[in-house]
Amino acid sequence: MLTAGILTALEVYGIAIVISMLVALLIRGMVKATARLEQALPPEVPTGTVCPIDLGVPEEDVAALSAVITSMIGAHHILHIAPTSHGWSSEARTSQHSHPPRPR
Repeated sequence: MLTAGILTALEVYGIAIVISMLVALLIRGMVKATARLEQALPPEVPTGTVCPIDLGVPEEDVAALSAVITSMIGAHHILHIAPTSHGWSSEARTSQHSHPPRPR
């Protein structure tokens, strides 16, 4: 009875070893295949001759972008930019605790 259990355990371990080796070989083959694909296709690097880069942004581009933004959102003005309060995040953190936080 004990020997039958030991034989069954050895069979299970043997099957697990074989499956692990097959998966390792499959992964190794996939890594080699993707490495070959990456080497086969050299990345295209854009050069500066196609799109020359000047210092600063041309005034025509700024005018065109401003016109598009104005036509899309209307004549809105940004009056004030400031960081917002993080009260909602601290409230959410405290609601997730099982006990109230200690005073500091």
